[in-house]
Amino acid sequence: MAADHREETALELLVHGVGGTTPEQMLGDPRTVRVSGDETAAVFRRTEDADAEQRPDDYRGKPVPEAYVWCNLTSGNGSRALWLLLLPFMVVNLAHWMRPTSRRMKKTVRMYGLLVRLTGLTLTVLLVAAACEVAIDLTAWQCAGTPECASGRSWLGFLAPDASGHGGWWSRPGRRVALAAVVPAALTGLLWYLSHRTWSAYESQTPLPHQADPEEETGRTALGRPGFWYGRRLVARLRAAHTAAGFLTVAAAVGTAAARQDRRGGGPALLDVLGWVLEVTLVLGAVIVVLVVCRRGRSENRIDQQLDEKLTRGLPAGALTLLTLTLLYAGWDRPGWTSDGRLPGNVTFGGITLVQGLLVIALAVVARTLYRTAPDPRTALRGYAGPAVAMLSCALGGVMSGGGAQRVADWLDGAGEPGSGGTIDGPPVLLTWQASVIPPLLVVVAALCGWLGVRTWKRARRDRANVLLDYPGEPKDAERTRRIAGTRARAALTDRAPLLVGITSSVTLLLGAGALVGAWVSDQVPGEAAIGAPGFVVGAAQTCQALGSWLIGFGFILFVTWGRRAYRDASARRTIGILWDVGTFWPRAAHPFAPPCYAERAVPDLTWRMHTWTRATRATGGRLVISGHSQGSVLAAAAAWQLWPSVRKRVALLTYGSPLERLYGRWFPAHFGPAALSSLHREVDCWRNLHRPTDPIGGPVRVVPEDEGPQVDRAALKDPLAYGRTEQHPLPAPILGHSDYQADPAFAEERARLLARLKPEVPSPRPGADGAAGPVTAVPADPPDTAG
Repeated sequence: MAADHREETALELLVHGVGGTTPEQMLGDPRTVRVSGDETAAVFRRTEDADAEQRPDDYRGKPVPEAYVWCNLTSGNGSRALWLLLLPFMVVNLAHWMRPTSRRMKKTVRMYGLLVRLTGLTLTVLLVAAACEVAIDLTAWQCAGTPECASGRSWLGFLAPDASGHGGWWSRPGRRVALAAVVPAALTGLLWYLSHRTWSAYESQTPLPHQADPEEETGRTALGRPGFWYGRRLVARLRAAHTAAGFLTVAAAVGTAAARQDRRGGGPALLDVLGWVLEVTLVLGAVIVVLVVCRRGRSENRIDQQLDEKLTRGLPAGALTLLTLTLLYAGWDRPGWTSDGRLPGNVTFGGITLVQGLLVIALAVVARTLYRTAPDPRTALRGYAGPAVAMLSCALGGVMSGGGAQRVADWLDGAGEPGSGGTIDGPPVLLTWQASVIPPLLVVVAALCGWLGVRTWKRARRDRANVLLDYPGEPKDAERTRRIAGTRARAALTDRAPLLVGITSSVTLLLGAGALVGAWVSDQVPGEAAIGAPGFVVGAAQTCQALGSWLIGFGFILFVTWGRRAYRDASARRTIGILWDVGTFWPRAAHPFAPPCYAERAVPDLTWRMHTWTRATRATGGRLVISGHSQGSVLAAAAAWQLWPSVRKRVALLTYGSPLERLYGRWFPAHFGPAALSSLHREVDCWRNLHRPTDPIGGPVRVVPEDEGPQVDRAALKDPLAYGRTEQHPLPAPILGHSDYQADPAFAEERARLLARLKPEVPSPRPGADGAAGPVTAVPADPPDTAG
């Protein structure tokens, strides 16, 4: 009889969404116990359910609830606030995964991945170059070499020459810049350390061993491949390349200044020769770094546990050795060398900007080529989402680098605008031009937001009639109707995000190109370059220059302040965690210094938990419902794809407030497009999805069943549950939007239907379907995968 009762035992695995929650809230009980996992991510049960497997009679007709809590993966201790500085790297990594769905174009797919990786490399060079600009050029070269600037700063006294042009040992220009180079070199080392530490904690989590199955669909999505959530080898290789690129950038900033002085003549011929040797070596090192980045991307078709140890150790060590030799070379005494003007930063930043623009344009061409092979009108920006987001990552990097340089220059230069007659020349002219294009860009964005606001207001007015139709027989309340319709209209703004991103990115590209041309042609800041033009043009140029400098500085200060507040304030840190919940779901495929991918820990956790439950309860059919809210539904889908096919057939999926199609399907079509979601529906036992018209994140998954089986999407839930006061709702029912789906009776109803639909009997065994029937084998290595 006990065996019959055990046939009713089932598990409900709850997975929370963005922002996280507590196990007590998820399970509705203040007494919970951790049954598996650690302080970072764990599975919890109510205390009374801890031994549920030994008391099957108590769980007839109801599931054993478990909660998987993963919020500490993204919003844990205060050091996570420092990840804000890695925002451009995270954004360019997203661009890698936004490639359109394609058919039979593996080489073009690899080219797409290669272009994004190269764009990520330029961002590393840009960040380190900005640190070199601040520490080497503005501080050690310009300010310390100018008596008026250094006189009021005692901490620069040992670097500054005296009135006769001489001074202490460190006052020589080469020694000053060599000492200042420690700052950007230390920044590069910090990035390496953070990447290595997170790599050990995230990328090194071993996923569930894959099992071959002749009935498994291999072309549905890459998320089901054995090595998708195991990017240990690629991240290690990219980390070595980017670290070397950072050290080489510092060496170039210091070495080229000294080599340029040696080529003027009058000094030892040996130094001139060493300068040429140094520059040739730097070029050779840059070529090696680019070649390493251009190597084949992710190995998703198998769990690749090898490491390129010689490369990952030798490349950064070689670049660091070259940097050390460069500092010794620059520190050599050169009589008559004075630090006047700027270091050649205008050429450096201009070259980086030009390369980034060309890479984004090439990426757009490749993306369009891929999109044409399998066009889908639901795809964001008709396939241009990846290039648009890559452009925005470059813009973010420019704002951060330019903002830091502008603020430091204003701090060091007490005379006002950099480059306008102060005690120092200030940062490169290009950075001022780039700051000057921010006001017109904001005007375009503000106009676009105003247009969207008007459309939202009109939509809210139109939807008032629909609100009344959803609550027939209720007495009309104009204010209540207006609030419900307004919430629905604002929730629909999510579907307008591609338009906002596309226009902003396009305008940024055009304005950036204009700034680059203006800086190279005039070699003057915009206000000076406009002299002689009509008065309107001069006034506009001066206004944009002044306002842009203020805005970029304000943005940088706001960015740093937000990060500092988040370091101390847990609630602010949770807000940043929500940003990372969305942005760091994807593995680090394009940039190794991006914040780590929490899914490389969470997806194996969920996969192992579902696998062990179904195997342990194999005699009862291993019934399991995985309930995912918001981002938790994305994790649930990814974990289901990683299950063995025989196990996947024993799992039911319940999603609510899910962005699977609305966000992921549109922005990441190659992995969550219609074909992928349809295959998931076919491969799990059953799937139901709940959504509301007031939800700005979740929506229908739009999967059309191929047979007469149940639909995936339930009709949109009413929100609020009651229009006015009723016997069931004597107090006004709140508008829930994206939260509290479990408060709706439809949740319990759909969960009960899924449990009833799951078959308690054991599915027919397949060859190798379990540990007893056949060995677990890895899928043989396929040709290079399509992840680029």
